[in-house]
Amino acid sequence: MSLTPWFRWNEAPPRLSSRSPAEMVLDTLMMELAGQMREVERQQRERNHAVRKVRTGADYSWLASAPRPSYDLSPGERLQLEDVCARIHPSYCGPAILRFRQLLAEREPEVQEVARLFRSVLQEVLERMRQEEEAHKLTRQWPRAGPALAFRPRARIAPFASDIPTISEDVERVAPPPPRTWSMPEFRAPHQD
Repeated sequence: MSLTPWFRWNEAPPRLSSRSPAEMVLDTLMMELAGQMREVERQQRERNHAVRKVRTGADYSWLASAPRPSYDLSPGERLQLEDVCARIHPSYCGPAILRFRQLLAEREPEVQEVARLFRSVLQEVLERMRQEEEAHKLTRQWPRAGPALAFRPRARIAPFASDIPTISEDVERVAPPPPRTWSMPEFRAPHQD
């Protein structure tokens, strides 16, 4: 029996990653792209194998070793995608991944089309971020907006100050209740007219 596990309590706990949120978003999105490319390539290989099996009538898949990935991003394309991924806010990372997976499920693309779909999803997310940022800027500038942008209603509406008599006012102005008997004290609020 080794005593090594008993002495590990004295070791320093593992440090959390000191990566910035932008780096973590970049890594997450690029890992998602790589994983989806591998999955699409695997599905494509299986489809091709099934077609060959039907055409030849024989299955020789047990002879073949696991093939290496045949498609990879070019360095320039990878850098462009990383640049776009770095601009994605962390709160939009999850929705971007979900939208990317949804498009892949709908279209069943070839492996060469996956990067293009990924780029289109990232552009959609950046556009949504820009629109929400502009809307947020407008709401922050609302009180300080100039006369051209400020909304000034012409009539002021005061719901409780009205000269129009209502039914409830008529009911409230009915004669006061009769005074209480001498055995009970009279509890009335001061009357304000």
